[in-house]
Amino acid sequence: MDRADETVDRLLDGGREPGSVLVLTVGAAHPWQQHELSFGEERYWAQLAEGGDVFYADAELARPVRRAVVVLVVNGGSAERAAAAYAKALRHAEELLVVCGGTDPAVAGAALAAVGAPAPRVLPA
Repeated sequence: MDRADETVDRLLDGGREPGSVLVLTVGAAHPWQQHELSFGEERYWAQLAEGGDVFYADAELARPVRRAVVVLVVNGGSAERAAAAYAKALRHAEELLVVCGGTDPAVAGAALAAVGAPAPRVLPA
């Protein structure tokens, strides 16, 4: 989760607009998502529609949303759930997909190959 937060900070510091970033978690919800949900579901989902800020959601997000950048946080769950999340996050990302956490190339590669995407590049921490 810390690596994802650092990534979001770098993206924003690098000039990305907050509304261009979507953070998806495979395991436990991001603390910011939990905070926003404390104001109610209606307000939480309104933020997605408004599109003015970084939006945090579960990787199983069923609503149609595309953002320039998706940060996928693999912070739990099975390999199968992670693989499905990789493929789904790729469909949500218009320009860039950043994966934080479980970056097992075998899991990611299988998921991405299923949607016709090139194998992921794993960068050193």
